[in-house]
Amino acid sequence: MSTAAEHHDDPVFTGPGGPATRLYLARTKEQPVDLDRIARAVREILAAVGENPDREGLSETPPRVARAYAELLSGLHDNPERHLSRVFSHAAPGEDLVVVRNIDFQSMCEHHLLPFRGKAHVAYLPANGKVVGLSKIARTVDVFARRPQLQERLTANVADAITEHLGARGVAVVVTAEHLCMQLRGARKQTADMVTTALRGVLADDEAMKRQALLMLSGNAF
Repeated sequence: MSTAAEHHDDPVFTGPGGPATRLYLARTKEQPVDLDRIARAVREILAAVGENPDREGLSETPPRVARAYAELLSGLHDNPERHLSRVFSHAAPGEDLVVVRNIDFQSMCEHHLLPFRGKAHVAYLPANGKVVGLSKIARTVDVFARRPQLQERLTANVADAITEHLGARGVAVVVTAEHLCMQLRGARKQTADMVTTALRGVLADDEAMKRQALLMLSGNAF
């Protein structure tokens, strides 16, 4: 049985000239985000802070923000397994770490819905010589970054996904980021950044391998 939400039967977005033709199609598998609902909410926020959402310069802002949120939070509708399921055989399996550093990401603080951005550094120890394409590690970071997040959870999410879907014997993830929710409001500390780590498998249990992984991730090994 279909529902009203599926057909998007709530009132249409109201524009400068009154009720407007619906700006977007109903949510579908290809577009799972309710853009109309976001646009109406943004319009309410503008009115609530004392602005005129119908004035020139703001009249098209609600649908723009809706499209931006759909992009910024697209990881909610993605799955890391999609990126980590295609593996390749490493010709010389052994105790060789695979390290990907300086993966740029942007995420959204779930407490204030303000961005935080930085770099993720990932190391893993393949199991049975199974490795994954370089870009798939970066895409896995994006899956978890592009959603309402905490940096601590983001770091753990990436480590757990590589452990689960790639079957890695060990994983180490280090994330560094600056948070606009701390720079623009509250404490307003412009130069503070945050570092989080997640260690799994032998890279958590073996002190020598942990040390090697963290040195490589920090860039101090070479």
